[in-house]
Amino acid sequence: MYNVVFWLIIAFVVIEFLVERYISRLNASWFGKPIPSVLSGVFDEEKYQKQQAYSMTNYRFGVLSATFSVVVSLVALGLGLYGWLDEWLRQWLSSEVWLCLGFFGVIMVANALIDLPFDYYRTFVIEEKFGFNKTTKGLFCADQLKGLLLSAVMGGVILGLITLIYTLIPDYFWLIAWGVVAAFSLFMIMFYSEWIVPLFNKQTPLEEGELRSAIEEFAQKAGFELTNIYVIDGSKRSTKANAYFSGLGAKKRIVLYDTLIKELSTQEIVAVLAHEIGHYKHKHTRSMIAVSLLSNLLMFALLGYFVASPELSIAMGGSIASFHLGIMAFGILYSPVSMLLGLVINSLSRRNEFQADAYAASFGLGDDLVNALKKLSSTALSNLQPHPAFVFVHYSHPPLLQRVLAIQEAKH
Repeated sequence: MYNVVFWLIIAFVVIEFLVERYISRLNASWFGKPIPSVLSGVFDEEKYQKQQAYSMTNYRFGVLSATFSVVVSLVALGLGLYGWLDEWLRQWLSSEVWLCLGFFGVIMVANALIDLPFDYYRTFVIEEKFGFNKTTKGLFCADQLKGLLLSAVMGGVILGLITLIYTLIPDYFWLIAWGVVAAFSLFMIMFYSEWIVPLFNKQTPLEEGELRSAIEEFAQKAGFELTNIYVIDGSKRSTKANAYFSGLGAKKRIVLYDTLIKELSTQEIVAVLAHEIGHYKHKHTRSMIAVSLLSNLLMFALLGYFVASPELSIAMGGSIASFHLGIMAFGILYSPVSMLLGLVINSLSRRNEFQADAYAASFGLGDDLVNALKKLSSTALSNLQPHPAFVFVHYSHPPLLQRVLAIQEAKH
């Protein structure tokens, strides 16, 4: 069990934890920095102190939850619990497909139970304390059960197919499995808002009136065909506001949170939507899908090369080569590659956000977009001064200060 691969896995888990803690600590060291004059007015003094308390509370909670998670992982690895689970399941399951599904099913349920107290505390203590939470305990439980069932059904189907492909066509498993996952991902992009979101939220077409007329007028000016504008009842869970663009082709739709409509003026909402349309005009959605598919192809190519190695299964506590134990070990060993790819993807995403902001500003909506971003940051108690290293690693959107300066520059 304690082979070279085992110690590599342990090293990767510990190093990733320490790096993440270091970056988070750097970010926390910037709490309390003076707010730049260009962002004056986002918080008054009382709300700024509340924002600082919210950031520090989340930081400390993050340290606690991450430490607990890594301790559980190290104990499970050190005691060979994954190998024990594999051997126990083999008493009842002989099919490789059902064995894999049973193995990851048990782990999924165990992770859900471990995460449940942390999710509950985050929702009903932290978010409640700072005035964000609108979720009832009944809705929280329903969300947890729906999420678990959805993951079991959808994840089970995909995992079962991948395992079956591996058992039947091991030489080309990686390529066919990648094709299956790619097709599923594209399907979800097309139908997520239409099929999945309604399981958790109610979406209703934006009613006729000033806001819809303003949105349609801008869409026509921008040469953007838009008929699907929906409002989602985000307020039943949180006071935080958002808007997003989903789907492709005829399935594309704009979704506005009801909290966004409550917080922003009509012109500010139009500016936010101009930003979203900017993503479409610059083909950001398609380019990011392509990047994601290529990164997945690399992952599956490496998985296909390494997964059959018995050393991976032995490192996880197994006695024989096992597909699911190989996947578990590979997932940990792949983490440095995944992190590097994540840095690239986040960098591309931040660039895309600047371009979408500039697109909105090109229609004279720069000031409205800045006002909207400031209001949303204020409402969410966002950290206005994140550390550059934390931004580089974790932010898919540029910090507010950078966006405002870029928008102001784009206006000239």
